Amino acid sequence: MYINKVKIKEAMERQGIKTQTELANKLGITKNQLSVMLSEKYNPIKSKVVELCELLKITPKDILDCPANDKEPVEVNTDKVTAIELFAGAGGLALGLEKAGIHTVLLVEIDKFCCQTLKQNRPAWNVINEDIKKVDFNAYKGKVDIVTGGSPCQAFSYSGKKLGFEDTRGTLFYEFARCVKEVEPKIFMFENVRGLISHDKGRTFETILSVLKELGYNVQYKVLNANEYGVAQKRERIIIVGTQEGINFEYPEKQKYKPVLRDALKDVPPSEGQTYSEKKKKFLDLVPPGGCWVNLPEDMQKEYLGKSYYSGGGKRGMARRISWDEPCLTLTCSPSQKQTERCHPDETRPFTVREYARIQSFPDDWEFAGGISEKYKQIGNAVPVELARHLGVQLVKAIKEYKNTDAD
Repeated sequence: MYINKVKIKEAMERQGIKTQTELANKLGITKNQLSVMLSEKYNPIKSKVVELCELLKITPKDILDCPANDKEPVEVNTDKVTAIELFAGAGGLALGLEKAGIHTVLLVEIDKFCCQTLKQNRPAWNVINEDIKKVDFNAYKGKVDIVTGGSPCQAFSYSGKKLGFEDTRGTLFYEFARCVKEVEPKIFMFENVRGLISHDKGRTFETILSVLKELGYNVQYKVLNANEYGVAQKRERIIIVGTQEGINFEYPEKQKYKPVLRDALKDVPPSEGQTYSEKKKKFLDLVPPGGCWVNLPEDMQKEYLGKSYYSGGGKRGMARRISWDEPCLTLTCSPSQKQTERCHPDETRPFTVREYARIQSFPDDWEFAGGISEKYKQIGNAVPVELARHLGVQLVKAIKEYKNTDAD
């Protein structure tokens, strides 16, 4: 058992205590003594912790955590289709799977703002704010149906040989594969950006597939465009699915109607949002809906693109104003950076936070924690909820068919 530093910092902010030095002074101890108290090796069942809680107006239960490895095994309801999610982010994937009827028993995420988002929207979810390297999943062995997640692309170190599971140690993909190995789910689903296929000249993708097959799974993959699954956004993700023998997973069928921006932003509630600089606004004011930098006068194209103009120009995502009657281009972590502007159709501004969330198919009551930049980052990194729901329906179908066959 140890004191959670993130929860302490949140309590300090609520009490207007700005630094650990100030907190130590109020407790009548040195800063070094406070550092010892907040370390994982400290036994918190001591009098100073009681004083700390009284000072911050919280209870010990509010700040005490058990290391993931020391927690009691969670009783998993075998009547439900269950999942563990890694790199959970702001919950786009988990929420979509929930809508499909999947019960996520554990969500692991290192970013504190993402964890706050998850906890404030779903207080009952078992969210661990921890470095995945420190989480032991053995308590869930054979108890959970699905493991999901998507780690950032990382190149592997090669020495002229084909890499196996242990050779990927030190990467976040290794942690995903380790979880699969420890839990032995019936199905795993690993999602990532389309660029994973060509990352490091294709060697990263080849290694990932090889390692996942080495774990004993039948592995398939497919690139899905979210716009073909109820999302008003052109957003391609590669979805790698592994199944144990006897389980048949089929990717969802494309939907006939592809939503456009008008569908997503109808009656969107007002919210905070970033703005463009006056200099950038000068350029974007001249771009029509559906247009980009090519619609600017030539002298302004040169000014806006700089050296890029003389090297074949920029991509059509630069200085881009989205039209009401097209799906939005892929949202990024920042709505106003030069390479990936996503300008509102009628007003010369980036999309607001709630507009961003709508385009990613989050419901309006899903609140995001942190400052405005953190909110955009969480939304931009998320798996679109509707894409996740469509995948979840197929995961449920595969698990239930297998369980019914197994029962027979």
